[in-house]
Amino acid sequence: MKETILIARTAAELPGFVPTSLNPIEKGGSSRYFYRVSSPERSVILVRDLGEKEENRHYAALAEFLSSHGVPVPRVLAHAQTEGLLWLEDLGEQDLWATRKDPWEVRRPLYESVLRGIALLHRIPSHAVDVENLHLQLAFDERLYRWEQEYFTEHCLGGIFDLPESERESLLGSEPMRRLAEGLASMPRQLVHRDFQSQNILIRDGEAVFIDFQGMRPGLAQYDLASLLCDPYVEISTHERTELLAYYRKLQTEAGVRLNEDFERVFWQCAAQRLMQALGAYGNLSINLGKPHFRAHVPPALIQLSEALSNLHPQDRLNDLEILVSNLKDSQGLRG
Repeated sequence: MKETILIARTAAELPGFVPTSLNPIEKGGSSRYFYRVSSPERSVILVRDLGEKEENRHYAALAEFLSSHGVPVPRVLAHAQTEGLLWLEDLGEQDLWATRKDPWEVRRPLYESVLRGIALLHRIPSHAVDVENLHLQLAFDERLYRWEQEYFTEHCLGGIFDLPESERESLLGSEPMRRLAEGLASMPRQLVHRDFQSQNILIRDGEAVFIDFQGMRPGLAQYDLASLLCDPYVEISTHERTELLAYYRKLQTEAGVRLNEDFERVFWQCAAQRLMQALGAYGNLSINLGKPHFRAHVPPALIQLSEALSNLHPQDRLNDLEILVSNLKDSQGLRG
């Protein structure tokens, strides 16, 4: 669609709003197009979906559902599903990632706001989805965890580092890797965001607001927490991570949610799993999807994966992967 058509469609969908300009917004690895449509008085966000991902069609319904449960998400202003157009309130340009260089005393209350919001999402009862007749993505099961591992071995180990196929298949087929997927899949699930990293969290007036939640599905809370607290885009110290995990535990305990005594053990399993997925995504985006800047995130993600692997419980260790990641770090001259 031409810009003039998008402006005209905005005026038609939002009575009283007189748009005068439309400016594209670059949005990470998304397959959708984002625009800021402005009038002299205010602006709105227009999202254009070309239908490449089925999950994007459900964004508006999920936003309204999450909002009804108190989860902080942008307000839906209008939705023209047949045209793949969605209008959202404009919450500004600052995301959590933009605060990454700020002192901890500045960032800590922001992360606590994030955790208050995600704790609300994790507490939504599973039957609420059925009542609302929502369409969710397939639950995290053994098949999906294994797919993430395959994604990592193919696009990161193969695509980025050119490891031989035989070595990749040996790692993927190893008993510890299979056991990781099987173990995570066997645990009770709750609703999770699925891509809960710093660029999918906006900051408005000191409070967090979540975006890109269309991949929401049943999974493990620790997967979301690992996505946030082992985020390759942001450097979080061990002390900061420990404080924030304790804060989340406090929130849930005070709300009457009983967390398993293995909560942190599972957190590190999820961290290893999530970081493999992220590294696979960086490889795919940079090599196959024409977004080479994502390759710059591979070194910090390797460092984060190495840390996660070193924190695994002795019974959960992925020794072959740990050795491989250590060798890859050395070959890249990485420390940490």
